[in-house]
Amino acid sequence: MQTVGICGAGTMGRGIALTCLQAGYRVLLYDIRLDALRAAESVVVEQLQRAEEKGRLPEPAAQVRVRLHLITTLAELIPCDIIVEAIVENRAAKQELFRALESLGVSPNTIIASNTSSISIAALASVLHHPERCVGLHFFNPAHVMRLVEVVRSARTSERTLEQTLTFVKTLGKTAVVVRDIPGFIVNRVARNYYNEALRLLVEGVATIEQIDRLMRSTGFPMGPFELMDLIGVDVNLEVTRSIYEQHFHEPRFAPSPLQQQYVDAGLLGCKVKRGFYSYDSHG
Repeated sequence: MQTVGICGAGTMGRGIALTCLQAGYRVLLYDIRLDALRAAESVVVEQLQRAEEKGRLPEPAAQVRVRLHLITTLAELIPCDIIVEAIVENRAAKQELFRALESLGVSPNTIIASNTSSISIAALASVLHHPERCVGLHFFNPAHVMRLVEVVRSARTSERTLEQTLTFVKTLGKTAVVVRDIPGFIVNRVARNYYNEALRLLVEGVATIEQIDRLMRSTGFPMGPFELMDLIGVDVNLEVTRSIYEQHFHEPRFAPSPLQQQYVDAGLLGCKVKRGFYSYDSHG
């Protein structure tokens, strides 16, 4: 495995690209938005330079950068050994992308992986002629820092695909955990309680945002729930909650918070827009 394709140049896509570059892979980063690609390139270059300055890069940053290729057409992904989808958390959008990749003639041996946080891998693979090459490859934000990767095996994922994916994750220096194809997998299913209960406490007036975050950090969590939602993206976090809620047939404990929806409607999406539960002109 030499060439990695990544669909989506957002926060997760560029983090996965950086991880693969540092591991020695050639990376084709795809997005239909040229501005998103340029922004991703800027972040990747900056992170590579920092890693070089700290002595954490085995080769010059400029040499690593040469392996990154920005592309705007899906057909350019045909030579890839593995393609990682990291687009919007929407089942229909991901399925449309998978159909397009296969229709372009991507080899049946090419692994098609999804970085979905919550959507069934079997459902995504159902639109493929070769569903056996589809697997979940869920990185955590920031992808180039967090060591855990959930490798999600559906009922149709082949042994070959699973073994090659596990080997790939190992070459990235990550720790792979094989999980069943259930809504939210392991981490995001457990994390719903972290976010949802924090939102309930806030709505009920039990404590403020700052108090809840401070108390959760004091118990050992690296970040409080509201800080973490801002980092992930309040809109992204809401979509994952909604997805898990719907796939669990509206199990009440997974119900999204109306307050979180209000923040999304108001455009308070977190760090990426400088305002969410906190203002990032003055906080953090």
